[in-house]
Amino acid sequence: MSNNTNHKTDQLKRREFLTSVAAASAITMIPGWSHGMNGTTAVPKLTVQQVIDLILKEIPGSPFPQTVDTLKSGNGQQLVTGIVSTMFATIDVIKQAATAGANFIIAHEPTFYGHQDETTWLESDPVYQFKKALLQKNNIAVWRFHDYWHTHKPDGVLMGVLTKLGWQQYYNADNTRMIILPSTTLGNIIAHAKKSLGIRQVRVIGDQNQVCKRIALLPGAAGGTAQIKLLQKEKPDVLIVGEVHEWETAEYIRDAQAMGSPMSLIVLGHAESEEPVMDWLVPWLQPRVGEIKVSHIPSHNPFREA
Repeated sequence: MSNNTNHKTDQLKRREFLTSVAAASAITMIPGWSHGMNGTTAVPKLTVQQVIDLILKEIPGSPFPQTVDTLKSGNGQQLVTGIVSTMFATIDVIKQAATAGANFIIAHEPTFYGHQDETTWLESDPVYQFKKALLQKNNIAVWRFHDYWHTHKPDGVLMGVLTKLGWQQYYNADNTRMIILPSTTLGNIIAHAKKSLGIRQVRVIGDQNQVCKRIALLPGAAGGTAQIKLLQKEKPDVLIVGEVHEWETAEYIRDAQAMGSPMSLIVLGHAESEEPVMDWLVPWLQPRVGEIKVSHIPSHNPFREA
């Protein structure tokens, strides 16, 4: 082979090498891609906003023009290193997320002590300042997933609780708030709820020997009007809720019993009634985000028995 031919062959190989290097460089410039081990493998990454968008694709009618489901910390463009679901983004949950290397917390309830997470009135508050600084120090984004999760079909909140209670087989898509169980006693329902949900103590209005079959289930804090309207419509044997305004639903139940109506109430606690919701989010979200680890850190009930 002539020297000229060898020279042309070397030029061709050099050109192919440079082309491949340029292509690899171009890939690394694409947002959401990074090198793997030794720079040999391109691994897809997602930003906070891309994860949110993946979730919203599954929510009917999203994005909503008005919602409390907004970023409370961080920004949508940061790359996600790990995702934590929780009921409340408490200081303890934030610390555990940081230790686990997760920088995106998806919380069901407010982060800054009000439904809208309005912080103007907290600017000089030391508790708010500490929590905000902790989030910033660890570069953690917090997004609330409340309105959208309740809108998911089926309601992610309700399904999380039903699954934890082992009652998913009784779910009725035509009347989602009513569960028809085999006949049992109020006492048995209380014991089952405490064991299944890991609750030490619940609050009850009613006779624990009462036979119950028709269960109205409203996790969280739907409010007295919604709770009482459900009682009026369905006339259940027992209403199970997360929390009540004590001057509303509790008093309605007390008066109903005084007039002879066999209607009872179980109050689980707000956090305890909806924590399963965010646990249920993990297997729902994991397949949608690939290799990014999704885990659940419970925030737990802040109250203790005294």
